[in-house]
Amino acid sequence: MRCSNFANSKRPENQGTESKDGEAGYNFSLDMPSLRYALVAYVKSPVGEFVENLRRELHPALPQFSAHVTLLPPRPLGGTETAALQVLSKICGQTEPFEVTLGEMESFVPTTPTVYIRVTHAAARVRELHDKLNTEALAHAEEWPYTPHLTVVKMPTEQAAQQALQMARERWRQYSGNRTILIERLTFVREDAPNCWMDLAPVALGGTLVSS
Repeated sequence: MRCSNFANSKRPENQGTESKDGEAGYNFSLDMPSLRYALVAYVKSPVGEFVENLRRELHPALPQFSAHVTLLPPRPLGGTETAALQVLSKICGQTEPFEVTLGEMESFVPTTPTVYIRVTHAAARVRELHDKLNTEALAHAEEWPYTPHLTVVKMPTEQAAQQALQMARERWRQYSGNRTILIERLTFVREDAPNCWMDLAPVALGGTLVSS
């Protein structure tokens, strides 16, 4: 289980639960319309560690979660988890891994009080993959236009986000590490409790579902 705070998301009114044996079931009951799913690329490189440390500095009260680039923002499914995974396997299997470069530190204020790093180089490839994946069981009319980015932190208020943005920009200017991320392995996740997301299955670009 990973506790996360996906940018541009709202907390559902009702929550789902795990299957009785504690494992993520690929045919989770569709009688729970509040369940939400997303697709992310976890960032395990030094820049991911930088973002996680920065988040703890900006908002220590937030649950800890892994740095990630969101390919599909949170959404309900239009079918079973098995159907969604079949779509992911087919489309991702036809997409070769690629690198993206992180650009400037920005925020989604006034839409949401979220600070993020925009994807610059290869942003069009991220957006193209997002558009391809937003289909069949994964199709969803998203509330805001999709922006390729790496989430830093979601603050409680707009003013707090503005203050966090200033500090984040200073830390980002001081960061001397590599700002390139290889997008090669995605993870399909489900929100099982407020801001807590369960990893359901890893999906490799240029391949199929891969073992954990």
